[in-house]
Amino acid sequence: MTSPDIYQEALLRLARSASGVGRLEAPSGRATLDNPLCGDEVTFEVEVRGERIFALARRVRGCVLCEASAALLGHAALGASAGEVERARATALALLRGEAAAPGGALAELELFTPVREVPSRHRCVLLPFDALKEALARSGR
Repeated sequence: MTSPDIYQEALLRLARSASGVGRLEAPSGRATLDNPLCGDEVTFEVEVRGERIFALARRVRGCVLCEASAALLGHAALGASAGEVERARATALALLRGEAAAPGGALAELELFTPVREVPSRHRCVLLPFDALKEALARSGR
């Protein structure tokens, strides 16, 4: 049974936000990943300049948790390096496992995913956008 706390209003607002929605004209990297267990599919496109994400776009066909996680990255990952994206994923995983609290700053909204700790089958829904962004960065040569 899923806890009603998972789908709190703030998480629903985040999922509906348009941060990063769309496509890039000429991305330097693109990746689409899916979660066959629940049907989520996430595509991230990135334009990297130097070592940083200059622009990104995302498309999600998935659950509210996947949408919200991708929306968080849609605004928090701009200007980030591949290493910072990897550390953000590690932070999200630690939060989901109950090993860490949400950080401040650009990733403060990770706090909204704290109730998902109690539903391990949904952890992949939250992490899929992080993995897709990481893969898009790898494909950009960064």
